[in-house]
Amino acid sequence: MDNIVNEPAPAYQKAFYSIAEYLEMEKASPEKHGYYRGEIFAMAGAGKRHNIIFKNMMGQLYMRLRGQPCQPYGSDMRIHIPENTLFTYPDISIICNDLISSPEDKDTIIQPTVLIEILSRATRNYDRGGKFKLYRDIPALKEYILIDSESINIEVFWLNASGHWELEEYKMPGETMRINAVDTGIAIHEIYEGTQLPL
Repeated sequence: MDNIVNEPAPAYQKAFYSIAEYLEMEKASPEKHGYYRGEIFAMAGAGKRHNIIFKNMMGQLYMRLRGQPCQPYGSDMRIHIPENTLFTYPDISIICNDLISSPEDKDTIIQPTVLIEILSRATRNYDRGGKFKLYRDIPALKEYILIDSESINIEVFWLNASGHWELEEYKMPGETMRINAVDTGIAIHEIYEGTQLPL
């Protein structure tokens, strides 16, 4: 696999799979797999805190974006980046206006506006590095949010007016995380509620 995708390890040992082969295998598989430049790799499982944070985020986003043109979707929504071949399942995607299907598969979506990943010890390096590099190829992407599941720490990368990525960090329960692309904010303590992390 290309060196920017150093995690997770390939799930199958064949030298190269076509996109069509990947999609066919994925339809028959009970587990989720990603795809990048001919390689298929297993997606990491989620722990207790990860699932609590996911529930909190989806609930807050649903309430704030209800009736709006931008809507949140969970990790069953497969995203394709035609610009670099990646197929993956972000923890949360916010997609604005119509859902646009991938030219490769009608059930796979392209052009998310915001992507949110909940970090674990196993995935944090890939999510911060190689995956973010691949995500930046998405023309519609405006914000990328990383939520740590082991400490109160959220990184919001957003695309400024000059086309450069900037970082805003949140580490205090009393702060409110802004998601500028959809003009909303969520209190940090609401995101971590129930995780047993110190609030």
